[in-house]
Amino acid sequence: MNLAAAIILKNVEKHPLKSAIGFKKKEEAWKELSWKKLSEIVFKTANALKDAGIQENDKVAIYSDNSSEWMIFDLASMAIGAITVPIYSTNNAEQAEYIFSDSSAKAVLVGSQEQYDASLELLNKEESPLEMIIVSKKSIWIKKEFNSFYLEDFIAKSSSKLEISAKENDDTATLIYTSGTTGTPKGVMLTHGNFIKAFDSHFEFLKFTNFEEELSLAFLPLTHVFERSWSLLCLYGGARVYFLEDPKNIAKALEEVKPTMMCAVPRFFQKVYAGVLEKAEEGSSVKKKIFDWALATGWQTAELRRNEKPIPFGLKLKESVADMLVFSKIKEKMGGRLWFLPCGGASLSPEVTRFFDSVGIHVTVGYGLTETTATLTLFPLTHFEHATSGKPLPGVEIRIGESDEIQARGNGIMKGYYNKPEETQKVFTEDGWFKTGDAGKFDDKGNLIITDRIKDLMKTSNGKYIAPQQIENLLTNNNFIQQIMLVAEGRQFVSALIVPNFEFLQDYIKKNNIPFTKWEEIVKDDKIINLYKEKIKELQEHLADYEKVKKFTLMPAEFDINTGEITPTLKVKRNVVLKKYADIIEKMY
Repeated sequence: MNLAAAIILKNVEKHPLKSAIGFKKKEEAWKELSWKKLSEIVFKTANALKDAGIQENDKVAIYSDNSSEWMIFDLASMAIGAITVPIYSTNNAEQAEYIFSDSSAKAVLVGSQEQYDASLELLNKEESPLEMIIVSKKSIWIKKEFNSFYLEDFIAKSSSKLEISAKENDDTATLIYTSGTTGTPKGVMLTHGNFIKAFDSHFEFLKFTNFEEELSLAFLPLTHVFERSWSLLCLYGGARVYFLEDPKNIAKALEEVKPTMMCAVPRFFQKVYAGVLEKAEEGSSVKKKIFDWALATGWQTAELRRNEKPIPFGLKLKESVADMLVFSKIKEKMGGRLWFLPCGGASLSPEVTRFFDSVGIHVTVGYGLTETTATLTLFPLTHFEHATSGKPLPGVEIRIGESDEIQARGNGIMKGYYNKPEETQKVFTEDGWFKTGDAGKFDDKGNLIITDRIKDLMKTSNGKYIAPQQIENLLTNNNFIQQIMLVAEGRQFVSALIVPNFEFLQDYIKKNNIPFTKWEEIVKDDKIINLYKEKIKELQEHLADYEKVKKFTLMPAEFDINTGEITPTLKVKRNVVLKKYADIIEKMY
């Protein structure tokens, strides 16, 4: 079945006047579209694309930040049987050109002046597949003579009645280009069936009640499989989705929208966790005692709920007091209604998931890849185990192969890499299992534990293996470290390049009367270096000696997407960083 039809037709028939999506333009108030109105705009956009010559299986790109138009364009493209090709809004012209060229995208929706200018340059190249540019905002200056249209004008005369293209489960719905921590990005072919079957598996596994009353806030990039599949799942289940255009406004948006659900990456949870603990440490001894008591009480009730055991009346009373004095304040900062937060993209420390559980917010840790339509395993709502990645979804099979590699087959596994049969063949075993490239194991209760990326495992000159992700994750569980990259391969000890949390460090500098000059000098200041030595010593106290960071260098600026040091999903490109900062690394040894 066509994914767009599975989402729109069912919900329009069931509750046409219920709100489907929400959006906000600049300083305006949040607005909503009902299912009826959303379907009309999607169908008008779909007909406009058809009238402009877009046919079944043609590629249609989206090169934009999150917006309601992003989702409308995505659904419209799929509704006529075209294939959506998302491009990260942070990609530069060269990176975007590769995706346009490799996918042969005929049309693109852009959301900013830079994206329009980059697309226009490509449109005017002789060998370019691009035929038209559709612009979501009228504030963007365009050259109409070069097949450029404002979305509003593009769809103005189109019909709102559409016969949705019939699709089989195996028909490609989208090409999602991997962000590429190594090598050239590859277009992952995900099908209509991949999405629909994955969504059904989630609902069967999680057994939500009153899902149609939920409200999700989309602030991670829709270009990434995680936010896109989660937002589509929410719409598929009849929940509302609000789209945040600028993720920097997340704190304000949480208080305005008051979502009940939201997917996020580990760094989001780590920052909240570290911020709360830091504030508690800075408070009076009485406040610190109240905080510690509340957390202990919350942990007791969370454990009973996790194991579906009754909570004694006295403990319930204590929990109410803990909530009133401590937890309600934490939850209010996040809108006050959040209860379900899927987390993916990297591992998350059990200390963090336990903290949120104690507060009364369920962080649902999962594991998956672009090639698996996001989720392979997930925490259930109860009987989950902290420090794991949960259990396989219905319709997903997982086995542990050679070198402890996690291998999977089932509902969400991609059709293959677009135009790359040899690359596709490399990631499948002879008997048809997808090779994830991650190492893992199962515990005695059937929960998957990720041990590391096989390719990222480092071997020191002493023959010890280091799993960098686990250590990096541990060290970023505080407000002083924004980014970190470990170095250990072939070395006698572990070292690290550390990017401080400059915003937090600025406050520390003011409080401690350290004169600010420029970051290049601050990161070399003895007081600052000693501060980080203490923090790192404290954070890695429980690590084996050979795993501990012995030396580090504080970096004066963040690793940057534009210079290729990190991917759009904020994963460090180790090879790029190792090469770029080779001199700094050598000095540590």
